[in-house]
Amino acid sequence: MTSTFIIDNGAFYAKAGLSTEKPKLIPNCIMKAKSERRRPFVGNQIDECRDASGLFYILPFQKGYLINWDVQKTVWDYIISKECCPVNLNQTSVIFTEPPFNFPSNQEALEEIFFEEFDCHSLLRINAVSLSCYNYKQKYPNSKCCIVVDCGYSFTHIVPYVNDTKMKEGIRRIDVGGKLLTNHLKEILSYRQLHVMDETYVINQVKEDSCFVSQDFYDDMETAKMKGNTIVKDYVLPDFTSLRRGFLQDPNVDSEQQTLRLGNERFSIPEILFHPSDVGIRQMGIPEAIIDCLKACEEEAWPHLLSNIILTGGSAKFPGFQDRIFKEVRSLAPIEYPVNVMLAEDPITYAWEGGKLLSKDPTFSSFLVTREEYEEEGHNICFERFDT
Repeated sequence: MTSTFIIDNGAFYAKAGLSTEKPKLIPNCIMKAKSERRRPFVGNQIDECRDASGLFYILPFQKGYLINWDVQKTVWDYIISKECCPVNLNQTSVIFTEPPFNFPSNQEALEEIFFEEFDCHSLLRINAVSLSCYNYKQKYPNSKCCIVVDCGYSFTHIVPYVNDTKMKEGIRRIDVGGKLLTNHLKEILSYRQLHVMDETYVINQVKEDSCFVSQDFYDDMETAKMKGNTIVKDYVLPDFTSLRRGFLQDPNVDSEQQTLRLGNERFSIPEILFHPSDVGIRQMGIPEAIIDCLKACEEEAWPHLLSNIILTGGSAKFPGFQDRIFKEVRSLAPIEYPVNVMLAEDPITYAWEGGKLLSKDPTFSSFLVTREEYEEEGHNICFERFDT
């Protein structure tokens, strides 16, 4: 029995680890800091950086697809090193995730690296949303269908599954993810208060610590204009000597650190997930896309799909996200069908945990391609066996 190593290779975080352990979250990039110009920081090495202001990112992904293989290979080398997740791939099966509709050239390059350079024992290449679906089905075995909403770094994918089969004609993609939200927050803050266009690392933390999804956008806009309201907060910025990560506090509290005043930005940034047209992206928001995805499936599956909507991905962690999705899908869906929206226990590692459960499935070995099979038949057997 070989062990299984799972890499959920997200564009922002790679989630990696053996199926017998907990996953590690590893920034999927190389970073360079102004304070230490000579040293590149790979993955979690950023924790060793003395001053993370003005970080420069070198990303392997662009617009959700892997394009810089040198950077990605450096991160993978780090992931399987003694420093991060020491693993001998010779005796290990690898579950590796990729985005829906990945390019065949990318799939081939990935197989070459894992079989020919890393000498991995066997490989399963699969969509992260399929692992999330598997995880959901293990917890709710009576559910025949589900819709997985994956709010990732570059995209949000909405994928329907009917009787464990991915309905490709129903997949919807919105070009809004965590990266766009962070960039938009940088622009707004730079325009209104303080130039932070070079502070991606810090402003991403500001977004995570401060933003929430409004349940009534226009009402909250009115509230944010009033004096003494509960929405306006100050974010104390880190100085990387006494404070490594900033925090929210009430306005007018004395602080020796530099602060940002956050008002309607706190809820107008996540609002882009519901109205991409606010920033010039002519696409549907998530609730409309869920209904559009539903309509591409057989009508007899609709009640089952609507009662099993699962939210995953980093942006699903915004407070109020689940409630707002439920409210809007309920208002758009046929009244006779019940709607149930579930937030994953940990939206970031949910797909990885699905891979962990899949590795224990009695039929798991039938999904894998071994190194011997790859050496005999090449990429063809991978294309035949992997349902992506």
